[in-house]
Amino acid sequence: MIEFDEYQKAIVKYDTYSKCDLKEVGFLEKVLGLTGEAGETADKIKKILRDKDGVVSDEDRTAICKELGDVLWYLASIARYLELPLSEVAGENVAKLEDRYQRNKIHGSGDER
Repeated sequence: MIEFDEYQKAIVKYDTYSKCDLKEVGFLEKVLGLTGEAGETADKIKKILRDKDGVVSDEDRTAICKELGDVLWYLASIARYLELPLSEVAGENVAKLEDRYQRNKIHGSGDER
C-alpha cells in the first residue's frame, strides 16, 4: 500500500511535461485527462447497469480499478501542479463532509450548503 503523498511524488516520472506551470499545455492536458478518465469510469458502470442488471463481475471490478487508477494519476498530477499534497486534499474533503454530516446537509447541492 502507498500513502497519497508518496504516490504523488512517485508519479512525477510519468508526466511527459517537464514544468508544473498552469500556463503550460501540461496542466490543461491533466485537467482534460481527468475528465476523460472519469467519463471512461462512468461508462463502464453505465454498461454494467444497462447490460448486466447492475451485477459487477471480478472482470468489471478489475477494469474499473484500472480506470480509477488513471483518475487518481490525473488528480494527483493536478494537485502537484497546484502544489497541493494529496493528503491535504483528502483531509480537507473529510473535514468538509464531516461538517455537512454534523449539520445534516450531506444531501443537496452546492459547495456551501
